[in-house]
Amino acid sequence: MTAKKNLIVIGNGMVGHKFLELMVAKGAAKHWNLITFCEEARVAYDRVNLSGFFSGKTAGDLSLVAPGFYQENDIKIHIGDKAVAIDREQKTVSSANGLEVPYDKIVLATGSYPFVPSITGKDAQGTFVYRTIDDLEAMSDYAKNCQVGVVIGGGLLGLECANALQNMGLKTHVVEFASRLMPVQVDDAGGAILRSKIEELGVSVHTSKSTTEIVSEDGKVAKMLFADGSELATDMIVFSAGIRPRDEIARSCGIEVGERGGIVINDSCQTSDSDIYAIGECALYQNRIYGLVAPGYTMAGVAADILSSAA
Repeated sequence: MTAKKNLIVIGNGMVGHKFLELMVAKGAAKHWNLITFCEEARVAYDRVNLSGFFSGKTAGDLSLVAPGFYQENDIKIHIGDKAVAIDREQKTVSSANGLEVPYDKIVLATGSYPFVPSITGKDAQGTFVYRTIDDLEAMSDYAKNCQVGVVIGGGLLGLECANALQNMGLKTHVVEFASRLMPVQVDDAGGAILRSKIEELGVSVHTSKSTTEIVSEDGKVAKMLFADGSELATDMIVFSAGIRPRDEIARSCGIEVGERGGIVINDSCQTSDSDIYAIGECALYQNRIYGLVAPGYTMAGVAADILSSAA
């Protein structure tokens, strides 16, 4: 009997977990040693519906992993351990906790991180990003002593975040650099309708606003200053100004990345190293990063089709 080969999935977000589910469904777990590194202390959960956390959903409710999934399918998961390096010559993956695991194939599903604009005061107490359950727990705890909250970024995730702040009982503002909300998805007419609907919900919308400084008082966020000379008092600020691909592990081992980031892949989701694949928000396909779950799931399907038949 041929010995099983090692397939390491780096990243246990929605797309990385979808890939594992597809591999199991295709019977590939019989032919591969499936190993995954999960940087967070929690296994994969639904980031798309994170705002449900503020309306009573628990971390368990948001989990995407069926009870016993990893154990029953003999998948080795390293929870709370980040893969930090790939040695392509020795064909090993090293982790933050000191593990060194040999691989035959790798699937990079490292996702993205929130983009925080280079604004003076951006690291003040009371500033947050909206990405993980840990982020949400920190926001919720801090908001208990706040009256006003601002979201920087009027895209889809920013509006979801604004809804979360409202659910916490805060007077909520959305600040958007572009001339309309969701500038990528809607035109001016659609933006006007959307703005009207959002304002009807009690959220104040500020478009064509460039934040120049976040001012603190007594060490905490107090107000925002804008390029047009106006200002806005607030107790907390959440950045939701887009994403950037997490490509550092690929970059550090010499795999090709795009000029503005992202792990370059072909139609088969292969990187410049044919033994290493990339899927989801870390991947750059046809010079584009897809910051949505659906394209990530499509990539997971492509990679699973290839790797399940290659076992």
